Amino acid sequence: MMKTQTILNWAICCGLVVTPLACTSTKTTNTARTAREQLLISNAIDHALEKVDLSTIQGANLYIEEKYLEGVDKAYLVGSLRHRAMLAGANIVAKAEDADIVLELRSGSIGTDSADSFIGSPEITLPGMLTLPEVRLVSRSRQTATAKLGLLAYDPKSKQLLGQGGVSSAQSDDNNIFVFGVGPYHYGTVKEEVERTATPPATTAQQLPSQVAFRGTRPMGLAIARDVDAEGSVQLTGDQRPAD
Repeated sequence: MMKTQTILNWAICCGLVVTPLACTSTKTTNTARTAREQLLISNAIDHALEKVDLSTIQGANLYIEEKYLEGVDKAYLVGSLRHRAMLAGANIVAKAEDADIVLELRSGSIGTDSADSFIGSPEITLPGMLTLPEVRLVSRSRQTATAKLGLLAYDPKSKQLLGQGGVSSAQSDDNNIFVFGVGPYHYGTVKEEVERTATPPATTAQQLPSQVAFRGTRPMGLAIARDVDAEGSVQLTGDQRPAD
């Protein structure tokens, strides 16, 4: 009986010790493409477009031809070009026959490459099935993106070239260094862009309402209609209630 009681006491003590050590886990998910990869490609596209002089299209009706353009990042490229063309004073039209200039866009390369290197010793297999593990004193992982864009402009009516057109290429890079396993230490064009563009604003932006309500056709300031089916009544959401 004494032995059974002793075992029971030990079990209770062990339970009290183990219980506070219980753990929970949180499920996390990631997008199919990493944010770093997308930043690399968009950064390279931006740098390539910066080399394109659009000043001569000011005031012209412009149609952007994208049928020769392929790739996952096609939408970003076309949207960025439209933005720059509009800033240059062009009027974007939806049909080539309504344009003064057709700007034809193509891509030779929009993609990424990666490379890893380290200072240390590689894994070595010795006779007798013995293996010395890999030792990395300093290691670097490097990922680059390359964008090669071709552009030409022509008159949609005469089909004559407007200038020679050309090719614009640019690269972006992201580097991560580990020293004795500590890191990563970042550098590259992506880090520079994030530091430049992700700085919090100097002034606080206007906050969106935490409750959503929509106004009907009546002007703001008029009393709320009691007949919710009447034309022009105000529909409320959230915890708002019409006044009695």
